[in-house]
Formats: sequence, structure tokens, C-alpha cells
Amino acid sequence: MTKHSKITAIETPVIGYFDLADLYLSDLNPRQDVDDADIDLLAQSIVACGLIQNLSGLMDENGKVGIVAGGRRLRALQIAVHEEPNLSQVPVKLAVDAHMAETWANVENSVRVDLHPADEIRAFGKMFDKSLGVPRIAKVFGVTEKHVYRRLALVNLPSPVLDALKSGEINMTMAASFTVCDDEKLSLEVLERVRGDSHSAHQMKNMLKPSAVSGSDRKAVFVGAGDYKAAGGIVGGDLFSDQITFDSPDILEEIFQSKLAKVAADLCKEQGWKWAETIESSHIGYWEIEQGGYERFYPVEGALAEDQTKRFEELSGLDDEGDLDKDGETELALMQTTIDGDYTTKQKAHGGIIVNVSHSGEVSISGGLVKREDKKAAIEAGVLAKSNHQSSDKPKSDYSQKLIDDLKAIKLGARQNAMVNKADMMLDLLAFQLSGNTGYRRIFEMRFDHPRNQPDTETGFCLDARLTEPNDVPKDNWNSDLEKTFSEFQAKGKKHRNAEIARHLAALLSGGDEAFSAVLDEASGANIRSVWTPTAENFFKRVNGAYLEALHLTMLDLKADHKDAKAFTKLKKGEKAVFLETIFGDEDTRNALGLDDDQKARIDAWLPDYFG
Repeated sequence: MTKHSKITAIETPVIGYFDLADLYLSDLNPRQDVDDADIDLLAQSIVACGLIQNLSGLMDENGKVGIVAGGRRLRALQIAVHEEPNLSQVPVKLAVDAHMAETWANVENSVRVDLHPADEIRAFGKMFDKSLGVPRIAKVFGVTEKHVYRRLALVNLPSPVLDALKSGEINMTMAASFTVCDDEKLSLEVLERVRGDSHSAHQMKNMLKPSAVSGSDRKAVFVGAGDYKAAGGIVGGDLFSDQITFDSPDILEEIFQSKLAKVAADLCKEQGWKWAETIESSHIGYWEIEQGGYERFYPVEGALAEDQTKRFEELSGLDDEGDLDKDGETELALMQTTIDGDYTTKQKAHGGIIVNVSHSGEVSISGGLVKREDKKAAIEAGVLAKSNHQSSDKPKSDYSQKLIDDLKAIKLGARQNAMVNKADMMLDLLAFQLSGNTGYRRIFEMRFDHPRNQPDTETGFCLDARLTEPNDVPKDNWNSDLEKTFSEFQAKGKKHRNAEIARHLAALLSGGDEAFSAVLDEASGANIRSVWTPTAENFFKRVNGAYLEALHLTMLDLKADHKDAKAFTKLKKGEKAVFLETIFGDEDTRNALGLDDDQKARIDAWLPDYFG
């Protein structure tokens, strides 16, 4: 279905394909305002993974379609199509009428259907292959970074295993069990045996890690039967088959590790690298490199002489036509090697390689890697470019990004907690924003998407109940008598009206910009410690040990050489966190330590320096 299709009334919802140019955001769509940065990230995910979920809309009299569900995807497609032109044809589910379209719009805005785990695994993997980091993937899909890491751990599962997971023939526990198997042939055999049945992780691993290892296992192929038998390994197999089994898995594993380490050491010496390491995995991808904290440089490209360039083009043309003979193939390969270039001696002096064994049992090398401790020297030597995103001179923050998000939420919660008692100020601020005097800045989140005002961990945090209690909604959200309901609401009086305005506006309050937020905090008497008390779970375990030691000295007026300070330093990080929690929240502990009123007041008023 395109813009040239004849427009006819439809009786049931249908899916048609439309030119992107013929789609627009419907007024029925509840998400009229969006964050541009989020849309850019979503566009990158669509380029990497395609459009996973269709749009929904209502066709107008001109044959164009107003999108009622999927407004963020529509905006992202308008960006992504410049990089991936195939996205210009968009699948859209068409509503029968405006009532159905409005229903879809409201349902999509309130109920989100999560991606199937198999789709997540593939989508996250594709984005990772495009060098999009875990934090960005997590933000695009609205999940935690931990969730992304769990899915990425399954990226290298055989495709039939993921297909079986998607179709419901196996569950997530069964799918995850396949990661223990290095033999794809065995994995697929086990998959056929377990389809449609439920098996525990223990049962799965017994099938996937039998006492005898198949001769097709990558480790068996790499080691070879000769070296294995020379080390005392027992070989078995079916008398009626050419397939052998390695019946001494411990011996096989020992030889595998030893041989791989020797191969890595030999390659390091022969090629002139600073270091070489091995990895157990059959695959080395962007994730493994990111997790290892490595930076990367690339080979220095070579150049052909003018006559060689002409010859290269001639040979390439013959190769494209399939007319290149064996000598020509050799000559072309040598020229391509020259063009591809190689790592220089200077580069190798600052970098290394990771060596692993692939699924086929062959040695695989990932080179040009720089360890964290070698990064500074590599930059100074000119073999590694300095990052444009983060200054190496900038000290690492004491706070993780997740903790920063929680601290921001805590500060906002305190502001709202104070404002819930300021009904008149809420009305003044509402009028101020509605008048347009705030420009593009918002004091209230008037899209009615409540800003985050509670951290992930609820310990030590308590908001005014009016900010969290649910609305008193009618039993029938579509057909209730609005006139009667409104009359009943009015009868409750101005005090009730003001209280409702105050609690709902307070829950929408974000504050405008930072300077004006500070003005609001002062005017309302916002106090972060009135809603939040630091605990081991919500704060102390989430910063480093040095931070805890410095805080301990400050709160208790201790010198670093004091016996109590030295004793605290020797504690494990978790023990330090629990101890600080007790002096912040347990009066008996404070008294036992002999804290005076000034020290107690300092503890009760203390806030992380993130809050300024």
C-alpha cells in the first residue's frame, strides 16, 4: 500500500507499507514532545537492527497516515533513512476509525510490550557490533546495563538455538546452558533432543558437557589426536563410524591450555608484540575488548606505485568477472596485503594480541590492543590517538553514572516534597510556564510523564504519601458520567481542589534550569535529608573505599594516624559501608562512640558533594 493506492474504508485493522514521507505525527499521539538525544540513539538502533515493531496509524482523506502509536519510532526513522534508504518503506497497522486509533494511542502510551529475549539478544548484538556501548544500548531500550550484559553473554549462541528460544521450544534457562558447549555439532544435536520439553540447567549441562568429548569439538581439533594420545589420553568412538571421541576431558583441557599459551608466546616473539594473552572464548568481539579495558590502534596502510595501481585495477576487474588465473590470484593477494598494511615496530612496542581458538579449531588473533596501564605511553609515542570524549587529565568521578542518576532523583524528590505544601506557589508557577515566559525551559513536566523522583533502591528514602498515592479513577475509564463526576469533585470544595493541584503539580515538578531550581529549593525549604538517609545499600557500597575512609575521618573528627582510623582502613569495603550506615542511622552507635552534639548535627546534615 502506497500513496498511490485507492483509499477505501477498512472494516478490520490491516498492515500496509507506506512511504516515510506520507507519515506524520497524529494529534492523537500522546508523546508530542521527545528528547532529541534519545531519538538519535533510537535511530542508531534502527539502522543496526531494523524496525522491530510496526507503527500504528489512521489514514486521512488525502491518503497520508497520522501515526497514533510509535511517534518516537517515526522521528527516529526520519533520521535513520539518511543512512539506510531501505527504511523509506514503513509497515503501518491501520485503525478502522478514530475511536480505535485513540484507543491504540492510549494503550501504547501506558502498556509497553517488551521485546522477546531472542530478539533482544540479536538486537543488542548488532548494536554492539557497530561499537555502540552498553550504556547507550541500555538507554535506547529502556533497560538496565546489567540486563544488556546478560543478553550479550548469549550473542554467540548458534542461530538455531535462538530461533528455538523465539518459538518457545526452549526457555531462557535452557538457552543459557548452551554457552558451556564448544562443539556446535553437539549443541544442535542436543537442541533437537530437547525441543518442546523442559529441562533443568543441570540436565542441559550434562548433555552439553558429556564425559567424552567429540572429535569435532574445537578443542579436540586444535589439540589433535596425536598430542592427546601422547599425553595418555584415551580415544573412543563407534566401530561403525569414523567419528572418534576424546574420553579423557581433563587431559584434553590441560593440553589445550598449554598449547594455546605456547602458540600465543611464539606469536608474540615472532611478530614483535609487547605482550600476548589467551582467552577461553571461541570468539573475541567488541564486548570482550570493552570489558578488558583495552584501547585499539590499527595497521598503517600501505600504498602501491602508479604502475602497480593500474595492475591492481586490471586484476580486480578480472577477478570480478571470474577470469583470474591462479598466478593472478596470488599477485592480487600480495597487492591487497600491501594496501591493507601492517602494524609498525613502534606500534607493537606499546600493544599486544589476544589469541583464541575459533569454533572450527583454528587459531584466531586480535591485535593492536593497548592495556590501560600502557595507554598514556602509547599516546605520548603517537601510536594511540587521545580520546576526544574524555580528557585523560580529568580525575575519575567518585560516583558511577547509576549513582549520579539516583542522587539527581533524590534531590528532585526533596524539592517536590517541599513543594507539596505550597499550593499557591504551584498555581503561580503553573501560570508562569503556561504564559510562555519560560521559553523552551520547563518548570513542570507538562507532558504528564512523571519525572523520576525515587532511586532504584528504596532503603533510606521516603516521600510524602501524596506524591505516590494512586488517583481515584472511575470503574469505567471510557464511559463514566463526566458531568456527575465533575459535580461531585466540585462539591468537595476549594481546599480539596488546591490539594489535588498541589500534589499533582509537585509530582510533575522538575525545576527549569539549575539556577532556578536552587531558587525554588530555598523558597520552599527543600531538604534532601528529610527524605533520604544514606545507607550501605543506597550509597556507601556504591562508592570506593578511599571515599569511605575520607568520610569516616570527616564525620568523626579523626586524624589519619588515629587508631580508630587505622582500624577502619583495615575493614573490608562492605564492613566500612555497614559501619557508616550505623553512625548515620543508629543513635545507640553514636552514643557508644561518644559523639557530641556538633558531630551528630554534622552527620545529620551531611550530603554527598555531588549535590554541591
